Amino acid sequence: MLNRMLRLAVIPMLLVVASPALAGPPWITIEYPGNPFDQEVRDAFLVVHSFHHNTPVGLPVSGTAEGVVNGKRRTIVLQFQPLRREGTFALRKQWPDEGRWLLALHVTQGEGEWNTATALVKLAADGSVASTVVPSKPGERGIRFPSPVSRAELEAAVASLGDKQ
Repeated sequence: MLNRMLRLAVIPMLLVVASPALAGPPWITIEYPGNPFDQEVRDAFLVVHSFHHNTPVGLPVSGTAEGVVNGKRRTIVLQFQPLRREGTFALRKQWPDEGRWLLALHVTQGEGEWNTATALVKLAADGSVASTVVPSKPGERGIRFPSPVSRAELEAAVASLGDKQ
C-alpha cells in the first residue's frame, strides 16, 4: 500500500518537473564576432547560444553551410563545439573561402510545431557576417515564436546570394 502511494505521489511530481522543459519554444542567438578575450572562443567564427525562454540550455545544435561555388550548389554539415557556459557552442569555419555562403543553424527542443529555432546567417563576399535573421512570427502575449524554415525558403535564400569567384 505504501509502495503504491509513493508511486502515485512521484508521478505528479515528475509531470511538474518535466512540464517546464516542454512548454514553449527554444530560441537561438548568434554572437559575432566571439569575444577575443575568451580563450575558449578566440578562434571560433561565431558563437551559438541556445535558450529555452530566457534560460541558457544545452539543447541540440545543428547546421549546414549552404553555398554556391563556381556556379555549383554545395552543402556542408557543420560541427559545433559545446563550451563551458550552458547552451553555448563554438562554430569554427568549415567551408571554403571561395563562393557565397549562408549558414542555417538550428536549436531543437522536443517535438511539435515550435520545436526548432533557426538562424539564417548570410555571409558577405569577404566572408564576414552580413546579416542574421531568426524567422519568427507573433505568438502569445506578443512574444515572437520561431517559424519553421522550409527547404524551398532555404534554397531561395541561397539563390539570392549569387556567386563569387
